[in-house]
Amino acid sequence: MSDCYPLPQAFVRRMQEQLGPDAAAYFAAMEEPWHRGLRLNPAKPLPEDHPLHGDLLEPVPWHKGGWYLSNDSALGAHPLHEAGAYYIQEPSAMTAVSVLNPQPGERVLDLCAAPGGKSTQIAGLLAGEGLLVCNEPVPSRAKILSRNIERMGVSNALVVSADPDQLCARWRNCFDAILVDAPCSGEGMFRRHPETRLEWDEQSPAGCAARQTRILNAAVQMLKPGGRLVYSTCTLNLVENEQVVEGLLAEHPELSAVAFSLPISADANAAVMEAPEGMLHLYPHQFKGEGHFVAQVRKAAEDVSDDDSIAADATDFLPAAQQLAKPDKPMLAAYTAFCKAFGGDLPDGNAQFGDMLISAPDLPPLKGLKVLRAGLQLGSMKGKVFMPDHALAMGLPVDGAYPAVAVNETQAAAYQRGETLPAPEGISGYCLVTLDGLALGFGKASDGQVKNHYPKGLRRG
Repeated sequence: MSDCYPLPQAFVRRMQEQLGPDAAAYFAAMEEPWHRGLRLNPAKPLPEDHPLHGDLLEPVPWHKGGWYLSNDSALGAHPLHEAGAYYIQEPSAMTAVSVLNPQPGERVLDLCAAPGGKSTQIAGLLAGEGLLVCNEPVPSRAKILSRNIERMGVSNALVVSADPDQLCARWRNCFDAILVDAPCSGEGMFRRHPETRLEWDEQSPAGCAARQTRILNAAVQMLKPGGRLVYSTCTLNLVENEQVVEGLLAEHPELSAVAFSLPISADANAAVMEAPEGMLHLYPHQFKGEGHFVAQVRKAAEDVSDDDSIAADATDFLPAAQQLAKPDKPMLAAYTAFCKAFGGDLPDGNAQFGDMLISAPDLPPLKGLKVLRAGLQLGSMKGKVFMPDHALAMGLPVDGAYPAVAVNETQAAAYQRGETLPAPEGISGYCLVTLDGLALGFGKASDGQVKNHYPKGLRRG
C-alpha cells in the first residue's frame, strides 16, 4: 500500500539530514508492517486463561497492561470491547502517559484528549481516586471522547469541550499533572496510515508549531507549582518537537526539563531509551512502535517569574452540586428506592447535570464551559420512576454483589443488537447483563424475559 503513497521528497531529504547514518534503517522500517496494540482495563480484569489472550503477542514494555496485538485480531468487534475490557491503542501512543506517571488522588488534565486513549490510560492509573479532566476543543471529537470515558467505566472524569485559552482563564494553578498530546503534522503516522503522506507539505511543521506553542502556554498557566507537564506528538521533525520545547523553556523560567527513560523490552535487564534532557524521539527502526516524541517539564515549587499570572492563587475546586446543581429531592428519593430494590453498594448521588443524577468529585469552575460529562451518570427520571443510565452499569465495580444475568458470546452479541434475552429463575427487576463477569449494560427481567436496556445509539446492526 505504501507504494501508492510515496514519502514526500522534501520529507525524505529532511529525514536523511536529521538521522544521518541511521536514515537507511528508518526508511527500511517504514516498509515493514506497523505494530498493533491493546491496553487492558485494570478496572475490568479478565481471567488469565481467557480466550482473548490468544490474540495478545507480548507485553508492551513501557506500560503495564499494554500488549502487542496480532494483525489479524478482530477484538475490536468483540462484545467485551464495548464492555470496556480493553482499549485498542497503538503501542507508542502509550509512552506519554507512562512518562507522566499519574498517581491515585492527583488532579490531572488531558488538554487535547480525543478520542480518549491517553485519557483512559490515565484513568486506569488514577484507579478511581482524584480527578481526570479531559478536554477536546472539537465538539464532534469531544462526543467520541465522552463515549470512551463511559465505555471504560471511568467514574472520576470531567469531559469538557473548550479552547485551551478559555480554560486557562478559569483554571489557574489547578493541576498536579497535565498531558498535552498536541495536534501535529502526523509524520509518525506515515507507516500506519500511508494516505496521510498526501496531506503533508513543507509548511505543515511551522504552522503546527505555532498552534502547539499556544496550547502549551495555556497549559503552563493551569499547572500547579511543583507540577509536571508532558508534551507529546506523533511527528518526527525538530520544529514541532525540540524547538517547541526549547521555546517553552525560554519563555517560562519557572519550567525546567525533567530527565526520564523508557524500557524497550519486557526483560528487566534490557536496555532503555534515555532522555537525559527531558526529550525523546521514538523512531520505528529503534523500537516496536510508530514515530512519536515525548518531553517532560516541571514547574518550580516557588515562583521564579515576573508574570503575576503564574504567581496567582490556585483556583478553588468545589463540590459538584455547587458547580452544577443540587439534585432534586424527588429524584434522590426515587434513586434511593432503586438502590434498595437493586441491591449491592451503589454510588451516592451528589449533584444533578441537566436531567441526570450524577456522582462526582469536587470540580473546577464550569460556568460558561461546554460540559459533556461530569463524574458517573447514575440515571434520570421517567415520570416518577428512576431509570438507571448505561454509564452506571459500566462504572460499577466488577466484584459487586449485583443481580446479574450471565450470557455467552452469542447472547452478548444479540443483547448488543437490542434483542430480548431469556431470564433465569429468581431474577426480576433491573439486572446487569454480563459476559465473563463484566457488565454489558442493564436489562429488566419479568415474565421469563430480560427486556433490553442497551442504549439504542450503541446497538449494532
